[in-house]
Amino acid sequence: MGRDEMLRRSLVALAAAVALTGLATALLRKAAVTYGFGILAIAGVLLPDWEFFDRDYSQWLTPMPASRRTAAAAAADREHDVWKFKPYPLRVAMLTTIYGFGLYKWWMYVSS
Repeated sequence: MGRDEMLRRSLVALAAAVALTGLATALLRKAAVTYGFGILAIAGVLLPDWEFFDRDYSQWLTPMPASRRTAAAAAADREHDVWKFKPYPLRVAMLTTIYGFGLYKWWMYVSS
């Protein structure tokens, strides 16, 4: 399953979540907030340049050196290797904190 297929499945699951939220709460505004949160969550996981972030976190603010591979080879590599995400402790803690807070705020809004 490539990145396109993963994105497609994520968007279908998001559409189902938005429909369920809209039907359960009968409010279009809460469904729209669910859609916005879901799009940001999907974008945060699937869109980042993991090759850039796979470096040591102290190097994130410096430009990335030019790659020795061609752009076509890198694109072909990314298509087949969907999970290039390496679970570094700092990255996992940062993403868990951000997504946990966002999910909490979303739940408090939808359940109110």
